[in-house]
Amino acid sequence: MTPDFVVDLIRQNLLATFWLAAPLLAVGFLAGITVSLLQIVTSMQDNAFSTIPRLAVFLVSFVLLLPWMLEKLLFYTADLWKDLGRYAH
Repeated sequence: MTPDFVVDLIRQNLLATFWLAAPLLAVGFLAGITVSLLQIVTSMQDNAFSTIPRLAVFLVSFVLLLPWMLEKLLFYTADLWKDLGRYAH
């Protein structure tokens, strides 16, 4: 296994991780901005008011995106195991 091959393998792993996490992070970011703007408009500074909607949106998006995330993860794992012989050298 050459250093270039290891670097490429790590790069592929990091990119797969990024693409799996990006939708959830984007949804969490948008939910946080929305709740913060709503708190500013209503002048309500309750911690439960800011935490519960963010968690609910994150949970719903996680449940909705889970099939897509599992499909991507299965394809990545299948590609990794397909060329398993290259890693032994």
